[in-house]
Amino acid sequence: MASFYEILKISPKASNAEIKSAYRRLARKLHPDVNGGSDETAREFAHIAKAYEILGNPKTRADYDRKQLHNQYQNSDNPDSVFSSENSHARRWRKMVYEKRYNDIIDRMIADERRESIALQKVIFPTVGLFASTLMVSIFKPSFFAKSAIIGKIIFISLFVVGIIHLFSRLRAGFEKYTYSRDNLHDSILGGDEPEAKPYSRLTAISFLVVGFAVSLGIGLVIGNYLEVMIAGSMPHVFTPTMRYEFLFYPPIVVLCVDAMHSFAARMD
Repeated sequence: MASFYEILKISPKASNAEIKSAYRRLARKLHPDVNGGSDETAREFAHIAKAYEILGNPKTRADYDRKQLHNQYQNSDNPDSVFSSENSHARRWRKMVYEKRYNDIIDRMIADERRESIALQKVIFPTVGLFASTLMVSIFKPSFFAKSAIIGKIIFISLFVVGIIHLFSRLRAGFEKYTYSRDNLHDSILGGDEPEAKPYSRLTAISFLVVGFAVSLGIGLVIGNYLEVMIAGSMPHVFTPTMRYEFLFYPPIVVLCVDAMHSFAARMD
């Protein structure tokens, strides 16, 4: 009988993402609704669904792999081999092999989840930093740049350029990983390749960024106008009553600093 890995046409070392991709590909191909409801296709679809149910869960996958390994040893042609021997040392060795296999699977699953979490954080932190800094700058309307000496202005402009490049690189990576465009989807279908499953359209992501920036700016201006007297009284040296061009400098710099602190904290962890 074919193993669940053979049914999904994947390697026993496949990652969780590869398992999901293989299941989606086969499900599209073998779904009964696509094949006129034939009994043979329905049976094949049931097999891949069962395989995914087991292999898609880290715990059940580890249990399945342990049983598969045990069956391989039990069915060994040589009854005197260490795989089938009931000697206490052989049993201890088999237990160590089972545990190592189980731990390898769990470690791989944890590593996959950690990589996915880090990739998501690299998109979330800059986005939140952009919205939060836009809100705060529109409230307090700082004038650090205008009141800085020449060296200070040079530093501001340098950080701004680096921040812009950094922000666009982060957003671009997020777009590539989590968004799809209709053109890319169309080309994938025509080319016969399985399009990678992504949760959001590119238009949705762009709209979210534009609306989020506009809302942060609008709320900040409303709050800033309401608290203008108090802010001007407490911070007269950095506050300006009107929005100035230097407003554009601060959000990318804040995003750069937030990401730098997050990267440092991640390395310490």
